[in-house]
Amino acid sequence: MSITNPLLDRLRRGPILADGAMGTQLYARGISFERCFDELNLSQPALVQEIHRDYLRAGAELIETNTFGANRFKLARHGLENKAREINLRGVKLAREAREIAGANAFVLGSVGPLGQFVAPLGALAEADARAAFQAQIEALLEGGADALILETFSDLNELKIAIAAVRAVTRDLPLIAQMSFTEDEDTLAGNTPEEIAAALRDARVDVLGANCSVGPAGTFDAVKRMLPPTDPQSLITNPLLSVMPNAGFPTRIGERYIYVSSPQYFADYVPKFVDELGATIIGGCCGTTPEHIAAMRRALDALRPAELPRALSVSKGVAEKPKPVAVEEPMEKLTRAPGSLREKLRAGKWITSVELDPPRGLNPAKILRGAAMLKEIGVDCVNIADSPLAKVRMDCVSLAAMVQQQIGLETIIHFTTRDRNLMALQAQLIGAHALGIRNVLALTGDPPRLGDYPNATAVYDIDAIGLIKILKRLNEGRDWAGTSIGANADFFVACALDMMWANSDPKELERFHRKIEAGADLVMTQPIYDGAILREFLQKYGDQFGKVEIPILLGVLPLMSSKHAEFLHNEVPGITLTDDARRRMKDAGERGIEEGITLAQELLLDTKEFVAGTYLMPSFGRYDVCAEIVRWAHSQSVNQAIRQSGD
Repeated sequence: MSITNPLLDRLRRGPILADGAMGTQLYARGISFERCFDELNLSQPALVQEIHRDYLRAGAELIETNTFGANRFKLARHGLENKAREINLRGVKLAREAREIAGANAFVLGSVGPLGQFVAPLGALAEADARAAFQAQIEALLEGGADALILETFSDLNELKIAIAAVRAVTRDLPLIAQMSFTEDEDTLAGNTPEEIAAALRDARVDVLGANCSVGPAGTFDAVKRMLPPTDPQSLITNPLLSVMPNAGFPTRIGERYIYVSSPQYFADYVPKFVDELGATIIGGCCGTTPEHIAAMRRALDALRPAELPRALSVSKGVAEKPKPVAVEEPMEKLTRAPGSLREKLRAGKWITSVELDPPRGLNPAKILRGAAMLKEIGVDCVNIADSPLAKVRMDCVSLAAMVQQQIGLETIIHFTTRDRNLMALQAQLIGAHALGIRNVLALTGDPPRLGDYPNATAVYDIDAIGLIKILKRLNEGRDWAGTSIGANADFFVACALDMMWANSDPKELERFHRKIEAGADLVMTQPIYDGAILREFLQKYGDQFGKVEIPILLGVLPLMSSKHAEFLHNEVPGITLTDDARRRMKDAGERGIEEGITLAQELLLDTKEFVAGTYLMPSFGRYDVCAEIVRWAHSQSVNQAIRQSGD
């Protein structure tokens, strides 16, 4: 199976800008060099995230996690060796949240540096111990949802090879960037030449190779120039891409401070050299570089390669362009009663594909809108817009859904909870959503606030999901809950949620689902399952007690990313239970976890196609590309034809 990767796809389209130094910025903000910078992910997360956001605002498209030294050997110097997994997980989460808040179309690189001890034969550290330490860190970065891995600032080629082997033992799905650090003589401290390193990294089949740290732009340019591949046409196709991330020159100490002398403009002047003369695909900065350096490089790169960004999704000063208003005289019914609407597709027996989008945690929706545009392009029927899932503060679902429908032209299903709104606010916002063209609503009670950012916040819960379904149906009759006219009949298409695992084991939950159907639900959307037998067991139990489920069902599918991801879902997430076979297969898949997760999802859909009307896919870690792979597969399988044949 060939799975395209969003970062590699982006790199093939042209040069991309990475961020600059993390340690320098922490030092500039008052953190002493004696502190463990990686531990700040736990003790001062806001500070780390602020630096990520500064680089994103400067124009970086790649940001590295604050985990460069988060291996057990370096952490042991601070008595933190037992917190390695936690620090790495938190580092990825902070970078991902910073990206969400900024609304940036950026990638998160899981940063891995040397162990801080020489590996045999140079030192006493055994190769097996070194590999185990690297592997533990890499597993945590993968578990946290890094988009790619970057091995950086290595001076010993043997240690870098061990780190690469550790990566390959964990995953072959994520892109791998490998960078060495050179002296001013253009060799490494261990005596390796750029030519030797490039040949070794090409043999190791890394996706990107290059240099970072130690020297400034001039020295890094010269070293990377010696890493260029042979010039025959075939080698240009098969060789790794190049990355260049120099220091801001050599540091000098003034008083109690270390100062780097290379200016932002000096870095900007090197951008054409890096891109045109070296063919570098990733450019960025290392020690001493600041958001000002990255901003200067951004301007130089844009002048060299003007960004190709759809106007509807372009960003100015961090805010998406103002959407075009819907004409007042245009009846909103046209938006939902067209032949292509969700309800009409269901009535026509079309297999439905939807993908869940989590609203951003900040002001900028541009990244989510880009994701919606990509999903529309591959042919999804609609997207689900979550309503502050896990009780974490996010952009409200109605606003984002309106932007998706108006700017992207893709139908939405909003998840709407009764947790945060009293009876008046529920109805007011639903009326407003209707005026904005939103018709599809998944009625939910909502996660309790104690799970989220504000555990002491007051939950409202004037009504539950069943009451919300009744309110929506009352609005469709032209009246609010109190019986007051709203001037016309609304036109909501109402979905309800179903946890089949719970319903199969608890008669009260089965009865509760029946009450949702009686209240008037038009569509059922299930929690994710990993075994078609669970669906068949539910349909049998429900049929024995209440009769056949007459309304369409969209099967929830959450593709697995790795064995650790599978174990986390199975053991720590309520409502999700994996089969022993699925857990075994994910463990056996090893570094091919994403591929096996996609295969499991495909098998599940084939096994259940005769019972459901479609699927809604839930991407982990924002990996819309994984869901896109399943959507493309579903289209290629001609699922509509398979369903018709199964009914004959």
